[in-house]
Amino acid sequence: MSEMVTDTSKATLLSTLPTRNIPASFLKQITNDFSPERELGKGAFGIVYKGILEDGEVIAVKKLVESSLVSHEKTFSNEVGNLMAVQHENIVKLVGFCHETHKKVVQHNGRYIIVEIAEVLLCYEYLPKGSLDKYIFAQSNRIDWDLRFKVIRGICNGLYFLHNKIHGPVVHMDLKPENILLDDNMVPKIADFGLSRLFGQEQTRMNTQNVVGSLGYMAPEYLYRGEISTQSDIYSLGLLIIEISTGEKNAPNFDDKCGRTFIEKVQQKWTDKYITSKYEPFGADCVQQIKMCVKIGLQCVEQERKNRPSIADIVDRLNRC
Repeated sequence: MSEMVTDTSKATLLSTLPTRNIPASFLKQITNDFSPERELGKGAFGIVYKGILEDGEVIAVKKLVESSLVSHEKTFSNEVGNLMAVQHENIVKLVGFCHETHKKVVQHNGRYIIVEIAEVLLCYEYLPKGSLDKYIFAQSNRIDWDLRFKVIRGICNGLYFLHNKIHGPVVHMDLKPENILLDDNMVPKIADFGLSRLFGQEQTRMNTQNVVGSLGYMAPEYLYRGEISTQSDIYSLGLLIIEISTGEKNAPNFDDKCGRTFIEKVQQKWTDKYITSKYEPFGADCVQQIKMCVKIGLQCVEQERKNRPSIADIVDRLNRC
């Protein structure tokens, strides 16, 4: 294990050393004891805080919380284990982590007992623009098509790396606009690997009885049969591409966990004729790119996973456009 950061004089080492274990006391200090004023956002598995180092550098610190469905131990193992192997422009960088336990006396059923409390935290590069959902739906700060297309290509390049370029495919399992973060130059980075799974070299599919994910983005075979494969990500990616391309939001509910209502709405509305009439003033290239992206998105959300394109095919088509 790498050398531990023991005081604020070593704070600047965070940006130059490889991933390492950082004391909880240090992370409490740089987040002002996890002050609500430092909160950057909340997710299913934790709260993210802004950590300000001695030299002014900023990192994002995620404090994991227990979930009734997934323990923070499993979330920690997934994120650290899978992200330590990943270095890519379009994947958020893990810069440190903390896993400490301490004993505490608490009252339980009228008696005092000693329990073990875990401090489980993850530290990432700070991405000041926040998550993608802030830029593709709201009219006030909606990004233009050229930037949307670059974001789509960046996300696909990051997913291609996860599925093909490390020891075994990493399946993210929770692709959605809230889990795509943007840097100062609006470069997209895939984030939040709390549900991710790492496959062995010869493994292409696995099954689970613990189906956990985001409403509206789960592939049917995962939701109903617990099947996990790279095609699970392709389904979620399709919904993400459709949302970015159309600017329309998938509004799922407990009766539509796969987003089929949204998909059918897009199929009916976003025809080639509609796209041409809507975007013709912006030029032929724009029209063709939007048509292609909507088509790719709809192919990705085929109910039968074998009918979905691979990420390699998607990247190739985007690069040729």
